[in-house]
Amino acid sequence: MTTLQACLRARYGDAAPAIATEGRAGLDILEHLLAHRSVRSYLPQALPDGALECLVAAAQSASSSSNLQVWSLVAVEDQERKNRLSEWCGGQAHVRAAPLFLVWIADLSRLDRLAAQRQLPADGNRYLEQFLVAAIDASLAAQNAVVAAEALGLGTVYIGGLRNRADLVAQELKLPAHAFALFGLCVGVPDPDQPASVKPRLEQSAVLHREVYADPATGAEAAAVERYDAVMRAFQAGEGLAQAGWSGPAAKRVAGPQSLSGRDRLRAYLDGQGFELL
Repeated sequence: MTTLQACLRARYGDAAPAIATEGRAGLDILEHLLAHRSVRSYLPQALPDGALECLVAAAQSASSSSNLQVWSLVAVEDQERKNRLSEWCGGQAHVRAAPLFLVWIADLSRLDRLAAQRQLPADGNRYLEQFLVAAIDASLAAQNAVVAAEALGLGTVYIGGLRNRADLVAQELKLPAHAFALFGLCVGVPDPDQPASVKPRLEQSAVLHREVYADPATGAEAAAVERYDAVMRAFQAGEGLAQAGWSGPAAKRVAGPQSLSGRDRLRAYLDGQGFELL
């Protein structure tokens, strides 16, 4: 079994697709991407010199809609600030433990300032489209940074809980109007005594549609989810976790506003940051 096949097996189990590899260059890049895992345990040591700047360079090398570059990044290393952010993220200990916590910002404020300096309107920033552009740009940039971090031997984990109390986060980071903290990213040297595992994903038949969206009435999606539930129960057992599968917890996650950990107030938080979303 090749390294790539092993990576596919770890990600999909028996549903791993067959990928022809003979004579193909760049397979190490695919293996790198497929080996991604979330790391929540870090050694108590600082990142190597220049690591942050390397991550930012990788982030800025991601695609940007119309080259507007409507995102910013707040690098947090101060322990007391990380402690506060951890509390607002639901008390996640890895936010406190990571030597570096990155906050990814959908940032239209820079374009506001550029327009004002040129005595031009910036009314386009009032529209939902521009917020989506900023959120997408920031997400593409962040994933580039994750890939770069792993290439440097670092571990990462995304923190969506940063939106639980987006109002407090905005105050803490002194965000201007038209700047919104989308998510956080813990970065650190992985603790080898607490290794992270590759988490299985839905088989491709559940997410890959050819030409048009597949009709759920065929039952193919339901069958794929049932198989994935079994895969996840086995994974959870190996990790010493409750064997809940995937579909049940996923359905409960969208049951109502009470399951959103405060993010049901997201529209109000966005209003507070000046986003009209017309």
